[in-house]
Amino acid sequence: MTRTDTPHAWDERTTLLTMLQYTRDTAAEKCRDLAEEQVGRALLETSPLMTLGGVVNHMRWVEHSWIENRFVGGPDLGPWTEQEPDREFSLGATTPLAQTLREYAEQAARTDAIIAGLALDDRSATPFRSGERPTLRWVMLHLVEENARHNGHLDILRELADGRTGS
Repeated sequence: MTRTDTPHAWDERTTLLTMLQYTRDTAAEKCRDLAEEQVGRALLETSPLMTLGGVVNHMRWVEHSWIENRFVGGPDLGPWTEQEPDREFSLGATTPLAQTLREYAEQAARTDAIIAGLALDDRSATPFRSGERPTLRWVMLHLVEENARHNGHLDILRELADGRTGS
């Protein structure tokens, strides 16, 4: 499938789903042909958890957290612990990239299956600290924003790793 940000229909739901998938596909593209020794390399001295593998793994687990855990009220299966709250980053740095990308695609498929049965105005099972329960629309937009921001990180990390730019 070709990576695109152009929806096949212009309704709100299709547009949101297209943009979410585009940000997922962009993350995978940023990692295409990456040498395995670069996956866990910390390239920013002040940000030791910012590795290519760590960022992609974080994106996967953020999607799980927002959709499966918070939105529908399922168990939090994330790898984070009290002792290591950012463990998804450190695990991504030591996991083979092909596995991380496969698990991210599997997470995306679970997310898409859950979203298919929900309306954009449905409210999250888990409220914000304020008590407000976000809509699915807001959560999807938040995931697009989160992914887009991290794709910028992947841009920088990939250029630092091996000089590759673009994509």
